Amino acid sequence: MNIYQVFTRLFGANVEHPVPHGSKSQNGCGTMSAFTSKALADIKAMGVTHIWYTGIIEHATQTDYSRYGIRKDHPEVVKGRAGSPYAIKDYYDVDPDLATKVPERIKEWEALIERTHKAGMKVIQDFVPNHVAREYHSDACPEGCLDLGEGDDTSLNYSPENNFYYMGEPLHLDNILSEEERAKSNLYEENPAKATGNDVFSAWPGRNDWYETVKLNYGPNTYRKMLQILLYWAEKGVDGFRCDMAEMVPVEFWEWGIPQVKEKFPDIIFIAEVYNPQLYRDYIFRGHFDYLYDKVGLYDKLKAVCAGWCSAKELTACWQSVEDIQSHMLNFLENHDEQRIASDFFAGDAKKGRPMMLVSTLMNTNPMMIYFGQELGEKGMDSEGFSGEDGRTTIFDYWTVDTIRRWRNGGKFDGALLTDEEKKLKDFYTQTLRLAEEEPAFSEGLFWDLMYVNGHLDRQYAFLRSDKKKTYLVVANFSGENVTTDIRIPADAIRSLTPESEKVKSNLAHDITVSIKVKAWDGIVKKIKL
Repeated sequence: MNIYQVFTRLFGANVEHPVPHGSKSQNGCGTMSAFTSKALADIKAMGVTHIWYTGIIEHATQTDYSRYGIRKDHPEVVKGRAGSPYAIKDYYDVDPDLATKVPERIKEWEALIERTHKAGMKVIQDFVPNHVAREYHSDACPEGCLDLGEGDDTSLNYSPENNFYYMGEPLHLDNILSEEERAKSNLYEENPAKATGNDVFSAWPGRNDWYETVKLNYGPNTYRKMLQILLYWAEKGVDGFRCDMAEMVPVEFWEWGIPQVKEKFPDIIFIAEVYNPQLYRDYIFRGHFDYLYDKVGLYDKLKAVCAGWCSAKELTACWQSVEDIQSHMLNFLENHDEQRIASDFFAGDAKKGRPMMLVSTLMNTNPMMIYFGQELGEKGMDSEGFSGEDGRTTIFDYWTVDTIRRWRNGGKFDGALLTDEEKKLKDFYTQTLRLAEEEPAFSEGLFWDLMYVNGHLDRQYAFLRSDKKKTYLVVANFSGENVTTDIRIPADAIRSLTPESEKVKSNLAHDITVSIKVKAWDGIVKKIKL
């Protein structure tokens, strides 16, 4: 499974010189219509099997859509002009920013799901179960559906039947607003204040809190409402959910809810954003998640190896720590939360991502995810507005991602505006992803770590992949120098990876040595005979 995460609002944005903190009318906004059959074919050709369209569900924004019957949001509880896609305003609606015709937005999403399926890929959609926007209000929920908070006893800090937690006093934004903003007469009012999305059980959130969101209380009432939301979107034809901050929601909810969704939609998948390794097995075996982010393990270690903070030998411990659940771990090097590889805050050069990509994609059979623009060396070094210059691509602002704009080239996808380096990098990503998808030795074969018999390796990581018909040696070079070295392959690896028909010969196996040459910040995938 190769997932292409794309921030939907930014994919089709075309303004060549957007304005920091710019409005939608100034900077434009990409829509779902930008994902034409040609665009989807080009994404599919990279070896992509699933697209995660990020930011589909309606969220709080400073753009006024009141003429379409959508409530206007108070700007003091919206981050950025466009707003965060994780401050959900209506769980049952599609974000109006993404529509060519706002009244047709749900139909346009259904059409995009259909186009994606026709292109031979599956669709992942966000599910944000832990928190919602401060001014959450659903005007699109099906008949008979009760809105979140409807019927809550706001005089109680906590009740199992309440959807929210209440602080018993008004919300205070003094720690967030400037003196000038506090002097306004139309300050945002909330009384009683609700607990903040990142578990601030106080009426006094800070600027670094998720102050634009409120925490959901998982009692029986919330259980039922959230299951109804999952089933609503599953019926639209999505193939899976990426569940935001799933570990902040009790595992008991997932244990109860996911089997009910899968009973009606057996092939649907659930991906969890879980960062605590002590919770991994709970969320897989009790919570029924198909995949979890491998962030604290492989991602963090690859970043450290790339930066020269530790030896490539330490990568072995990453797979060992999750060996029993390896097939459930989702690997990645970039997403909307993390800094771009090419940014000054990470590696400073997209080429340094090549050895990381080889290890992350080819080490095992578990899924790989890339973030749109990663394959083009996007630097993420713009100061877009609320996001600031932080090495990330903004999720709060109306903006244009330059590499994506040039790759799209007005919908031609002909590569005419890409540099030679960008084209080479895209070819590298395509080759790697397609190898992982199409070659059985990688898509379903065995993995054999070679570091234990190659003690001389420090800035290189070597392993075998084999389906017992074909065997490949993979060597990733995390060094700025071209390297020529010998890689030892032990006899026990040869015996284990040799087909049954060759068993008599394999009993006579002895260690062999393969001499390899690998370029700086690069790697090789070499077919070998055992």
